[in-house]
Amino acid sequence: MLHNIGLPGILLIAIVVLVLFGRGKISSLMGEVGKGITSFKKGISEGQKELEEDVASADDLKDVTPDAVVVDADKDKA
Repeated sequence: MLHNIGLPGILLIAIVVLVLFGRGKISSLMGEVGKGITSFKKGISEGQKELEEDVASADDLKDVTPDAVVVDADKDKA
């Protein structure tokens, strides 16, 4: 549907948006978008660091899983 928009169409849309919202509103909106992207990247890097720390600390943990579970059949019949 929008395969043929081209450069003139994009420029026309940009001019209409600029006229409707004004330069100040658009610049503040782009500033908020930039802050959002920065916050997203920071969250991703913090999440990766946390996962790496969890993996490193998981190596130090002791495995306490029992080797075999023995079920007493007499207790189930009561």
